[in-house]
Amino acid sequence: MLRPSAEVNEVVGGVLARAVQQSSGTIRLHAFTFASNHFHLLVWARGAALTSFMQYLRSNLSKKVGRLVDWSGGFWERRYSAEPVLDDTALVGRLRYVLAHGVKEGLVERCAEWPGLTCLPQLLGPARRLFQWFNWTKRWNKRGSEDMAGVQGRFAQQWAEPVELEVAPLPCWKGLGEAERRRAVRGLVEEVEAEARARDKPVLGARSVRAQHPHTRPERLKRSPRPLGHASTCQALRELREQYRAFVVVFREAAARWRQGDFSAPFPLFSFPPRVVPGGVARIL
Repeated sequence: MLRPSAEVNEVVGGVLARAVQQSSGTIRLHAFTFASNHFHLLVWARGAALTSFMQYLRSNLSKKVGRLVDWSGGFWERRYSAEPVLDDTALVGRLRYVLAHGVKEGLVERCAEWPGLTCLPQLLGPARRLFQWFNWTKRWNKRGSEDMAGVQGRFAQQWAEPVELEVAPLPCWKGLGEAERRRAVRGLVEEVEAEARARDKPVLGARSVRAQHPHTRPERLKRSPRPLGHASTCQALRELREQYRAFVVVFREAAARWRQGDFSAPFPLFSFPPRVVPGGVARIL
């Protein structure tokens, strides 16, 4: 559904920029890449802001890109996953992983050749980029008015609003100058491309990627388990695992009390109480 094209990239960029803008500073975007059927983001989030940010981003991608590819309903089969990055070495490694998309799958030879939306141009050039956000609320509010005469489609320029998308430096690179950060990014890209050349396998090519039909489904889907987190040491991952186990114990105890009607039960920070149906009335829908 996210098959790269000029139109899709513009709409995706507008949705992503709008989602960051709507977060009012609780989300910082450090890296992103959009493949044909999934995307990756490297973000800093304050508190529980990531949940509303992802809800806004994914729902608007489904609605707006869906109009471009003749699809109604959601794009995503499962809930998003968000894994913490525990140290600076792992953080740079996650950036390398994001930049490698398209090359590591054998779709293009060079990272810059990937036709989908990626943060690479902003990491190697100006950090800010303008996209168009198509304001469908404005269009709805003007339905039936004279202004609507002659305006065709939801992507008419009348509904387009410029929105700026900024890619923030990695926290561990804040002490580096702009030239040093770009040099570090180029180094990661060169490593990715050198590994791809060493495999010595033919690539599909950007033209073939763009030629695929948006509704094409892979013959086999990769469903690997998501990691608990990303770290450069086993000790850090063990500590994260113990913290998560302690979180689960506290949550289950609070959830049991909550379901029994004790709504004073304290839940762990940034968790969500289970849904309780008043009176336990069963309904047929």
